[in-house]
Amino acid sequence: MVPNIYSAFSHVYKTFGGIKVKKEGMAMAEKKHLNLIFIGHVDHGKSTLVGRLLYDSGALSEQEYRRLEAEAKELGKGTFVFAYVMDRLKEERKRGLTIDLAYKKFEGKKNAFTIIDAPGHKDFIKNMITGTSQADAAVLVVAAKEGIKPQTKEHAFLAQVMGIKQMIVAINKMDEVNYDKGRFETLRNEVKKLLTTIGYKEDQLKFIPVSAWKGDNVVKGKGALEWWDGPTLIEALDELQAPPLPTDKPLRIPVQDVYNIKGVGTVPVGRVETGVLKPGDKVIIMPVGKTGEVKSIEMHHQALQQAIPGDNIGFNIRGIGKDDIQRGDVVGHPDNPPTVAEEFVAQIVVLNHPTAITVNYTPVFHIHTAQLSCKIVEIQKKIDPKTGQVVEENPKFIKTGDAAVVKVKPLKPVVVEEYKKFPQLGRFAIRDMGQTVAAGMVISVTPKK
Repeated sequence: MVPNIYSAFSHVYKTFGGIKVKKEGMAMAEKKHLNLIFIGHVDHGKSTLVGRLLYDSGALSEQEYRRLEAEAKELGKGTFVFAYVMDRLKEERKRGLTIDLAYKKFEGKKNAFTIIDAPGHKDFIKNMITGTSQADAAVLVVAAKEGIKPQTKEHAFLAQVMGIKQMIVAINKMDEVNYDKGRFETLRNEVKKLLTTIGYKEDQLKFIPVSAWKGDNVVKGKGALEWWDGPTLIEALDELQAPPLPTDKPLRIPVQDVYNIKGVGTVPVGRVETGVLKPGDKVIIMPVGKTGEVKSIEMHHQALQQAIPGDNIGFNIRGIGKDDIQRGDVVGHPDNPPTVAEEFVAQIVVLNHPTAITVNYTPVFHIHTAQLSCKIVEIQKKIDPKTGQVVEENPKFIKTGDAAVVKVKPLKPVVVEEYKKFPQLGRFAIRDMGQTVAAGMVISVTPKK
């Protein structure tokens, strides 16, 4: 009998839970599943909104709420009680910041969700990129008083680049502006302009006024927002469309973390992007090329007989040691292994570079869960970002606002897939100087021999 992975190693709770929700029954099975990420600028109330959503929907018990409330008051941060639902690390509690991704299950009437709470602070953007690459839809949280801030723009751009097609904009902290309808409408127009400028269509967006701290228009009705005639946040979430599951594609699981559990063995954790994984399957880890056999799979403290796209899982592999697998690796089946790139051609958009990007520029690329230095070895053509037409062949440089086709050489082995075949493993963000300078998608890959 294989030991329970999560009981054996409590640190995994950091990534996968801590708050128990009811077990899946027939009703859960009938609901469509979506991975949902909450994004936005630091201190705009993302974690508090998630906590309120879980508490008012019954996914957070009264007992757990009271325990968190006591802890918040003890630390002199009484208003942080809902944020503590997701901010489980002591370091986060002391600093009042979310520094890692957290996952929680919760149910609406029509949809079942895994909520990914992403850090808004710019120092922890790599975790936000990882979370966004795993999400099916996003809630962009914007504080009513403060409005659009730097991470509001950066997170919105990254969500668009990472392929998120459905976005709910929660105009939060409406209580701080006395529930002013005019302020909501002004900010809605400003955010709509920002999002349509970076590529979103109006029918992909929905705007909802809320007060996470007070609970207005989140789950239990509109409260003090008497003028609002639209849906509550939970009703809007139920209107999101779950994507079709790519179960017919080859298996791809980017590894987010790896744990070595005494009495269990090596346990990678990550999200199944494509394909199906079952206990007993032979798997290959790329780029290292090691193979092993899956002994068990768990999600939310429960054993699974199979894992499908969208599942955030921990899985135990026989024959794989702790030095054979790491964050950024990708797990697949040996008959169709993940592609390790010698180089790849990509289309990029320059978001924010202080000077210009030239040949031999070597920033850090965030591709699925991998982060590594890559060199731009060719700038093949500059293109019009609106029409896709070629503006200039072999330009000497590209700058902020430009789109281009470039050839990229990773400086160490990494799995990269064509966007049209595996979108989740074919899009990336480029980081340099503490900011996101560009982002793009992979057109073609030259496999490593």
